[in-house]
Amino acid sequence: MFEYKVVSFRESLIGDALDGDKLEKTLNKQAGDGWALKAITAADVKGRIGPGAVEGLLLTFERPRQA
Repeated sequence: MFEYKVVSFRESLIGDALDGDKLEKTLNKQAGDGWALKAITAADVKGRIGPGAVEGLLLTFERPRQA
């Protein structure tokens, strides 16, 4: 059995490009907790301010279910 985790990754509302270093740190942090990257999906990710969404990524991780 596996368990899954989805993490949204987005940049500022100003339209900055996705930061490769931040993405790498996010991936390495999840890997350190035993999660393996299963998929990356481009999506509109809702921000904390206002009703709009910005382009971002949904990172899906998988790991064996811990007993």
